[in-house]
Order: sequence, then structure tokens, then C-alpha cells
Amino acid sequence: MLLLMRVVWFSALCAVALGCPTIVSRSQWGAWSPKSRTSLKTPVPYVIIHHTAGNRCYSQASCIQQVKSIQNYHMGSRGWSDIGYNFLIGEDGRVYEGRGWRTVGAHAKNWNHKSLGLSFLGTFTNGVPSAAARFAAQDLIRCAVSRGFLSPRYILKGHRNVSPTSCPGSALYGAISRWPRFKA
Repeated sequence: MLLLMRVVWFSALCAVALGCPTIVSRSQWGAWSPKSRTSLKTPVPYVIIHHTAGNRCYSQASCIQQVKSIQNYHMGSRGWSDIGYNFLIGEDGRVYEGRGWRTVGAHAKNWNHKSLGLSFLGTFTNGVPSAAARFAAQDLIRCAVSRGFLSPRYILKGHRNVSPTSCPGSALYGAISRWPRFKA
């Protein structure tokens, strides 16, 4: 038990040192197994920010329910091999693992093989995600750089910068346009 406590403490200390937010793993949120996977060649040069254009979630339980619903829609209705995003961010300040660091996403046509797709859970046309969610996303980007999954010279874009869409919502787009390394 003492060893387990030390491992948990050390993991948390490493996460803080690397700027890594709390990431709820696929097994923790009950993800289905993907039908197939394509390896992502890292480090990638882009981060693409999305919103799910659905309900916002404020607790781990409600965010898990949202993530499961999105995976069901992507795999069941759209026929994709898995949930489309690499990571999803809840209002609770947690990051939910989608396809993860090493798998090509299905979030932005012609950009999936060279980007990480991060999606905020909810609709952000008229309001921005919580401070906890915004900080978690920025920590996740720093974490991706520190772990070698994202180029230190990465470029941040909104989904609307690479596809004809209103995603990630006007309010969120306005917020990310002021983040470091944003380029329309």
C-alpha cells in the first residue's frame, strides 16, 4: 500500500513538473476498443481546437457520459473506427483521452495526420469554457511538447482555420486566438 501511495504521489509530482493536467484514460471512462488504429508520426506540428457542439459538463461523471455519447455517435452513426478527437476537455478541468498521443484522429480532414485534435466538451458560440478547462487545455499542449508528441514550434489553429465550419464556436475562437502560437 505504501509503495502504491508513493507511485501515485510521484506520478502526480511528475505531471505537475511537466505541466501535464489530469488525464482520464480510456479505460477509466469506459471507452470501446477502436476498430482500427493508424499510428501518428510525432512530433506533430499543429494543434487544432474544436468544440463538441453539445452539452457542457461540470463533473467527472457528467463528462464521462458526454465522452461516451460522442464515441457512440462517431463509431455508431458516422462509422468511424473510434472517437474522432485525440483528447477532450471538460468544464471540470480534466482531460479525457480520445485517440491519445499516438493515433491519427478523425477531427479535421487533411490535417489529422499532422495534428493533435483537442475538443472542449460543449458549445462555445456565446461563452467560453471555464478557466479550469482552458488551463487544462494549455497544460495539455505544454505536456505534449515536453513529452515529444508536439513540436516546440507548433502552430495552434481553430477548426474553422482548416475547414469550412463555425467550430470551435465564436467565443472560444476569440479566446484561443490570444493563446501562444495561434495562427489563423
